[in-house]
Parts: sequence; C-alpha cells; structure tokens
Amino acid sequence: MTQEDLDAVIRARIRGLRLARGWSLDALAGRCHMSASTLSRIETGGRRISIDQLVPIARALDSTLDELVDTSEDEDVVIRPHRDRAHGMTRWVLSKPDGPRGLTVAKLRYTARTPRGELRVHPGHDWFTVLSGTARLHLGSRVILVETGQAAQFDCMTPHAVTAHDGPVEILAILDHEGRRSHLAAVDLTGVD
Repeated sequence: MTQEDLDAVIRARIRGLRLARGWSLDALAGRCHMSASTLSRIETGGRRISIDQLVPIARALDSTLDELVDTSEDEDVVIRPHRDRAHGMTRWVLSKPDGPRGLTVAKLRYTARTPRGELRVHPGHDWFTVLSGTARLHLGSRVILVETGQAAQFDCMTPHAVTAHDGPVEILAILDHEGRRSHLAAVDLTGVD
C-alpha cells in the first residue's frame, strides 16, 4: 500500500466515523480543537495529514490512532462457519476468532427442552435474538419464553441456560470473551465444515 493509498483510507475513515455519528465538520472541529476548514481539507485531500492532527481527531471520534491507520487487508471477508453438534444443540460460529472488541457471533440451534447439566454462571452479559421457534431462557429459578423476533439480554452472574420450547429453536447470539468460553467451549473456532 502506498502512502497515497493509506492517506485515502485514513481520510475515508475520518469522514465515515464523523458521518456515522451525525456530526458536521463544525461539530467534530469543536471536539478536536481544529478549524472546520482544516478538517474539510484533511477529509478531501487538500491538506497532508500529520500525526499531531490524527491523535485529537481519533480521540474526538472515540477511536484510536491504530484504528485510523490500520492497513491490514481483509482479503477473505467470507466466514466459513464450522458446525458442531452436541447434547441437543448445533453451533455455528459466524465471526472470526479475533473479532472486534473480543465479541463472538454465533448461530445456535437447540432441539432439547431441558438444560444439559447445571445452569451456567460467568462474568459479563449475554445477548441473543430468536430467529425461529421459541427459546426457553432458564434464568435462575425463572423460565422465560422468548419468541421469534424477540431478543433477550441478561447478567451472566445469574445461573442461566437456553433450550427449545416446543420444537427446535434457532438463535443468533453475541457473546463476550467469557460467554464464548462458557457457551462455545466445544467449538473449534478455527475449523471449517
């Protein structure tokens, strides 16, 4: 990647992050203590980008310098999920092992109605949405039905498990590091099916 290519990527990231937040040039300029015209010239290529400008811009955009200048190539953007079946459940990991902010996305299909073993406890929060069927969320002593199109989020220090209600249920889950270790321990995250 040439310096011109890198500059173009950085400019696009700055503009993209600014627009994603709904900020005008003036709004970002106020946050990073620069003039709006300077930011405009940085975004459009009318001005060279210097490191002493990137640091306050990154900070204002709630980003890091590393994220703005990252040159890693995402050549293979297609994820080939590995299917793992065990104990009335099928799991597909839908994100790369080094996903953003340590999060893992997984599709889970439950056919068993009762939790296997004991309810689990781990630090963090779990989040899932039901793609089809009805999930039985065992949360402490309660059982909560979560239907297609609904989502659930809960503190994982409460003993919990997800099972099928009346027939198979498929969910899409976003798990933090501890949730991944607890719920996907049997899955080879680097394998393909």
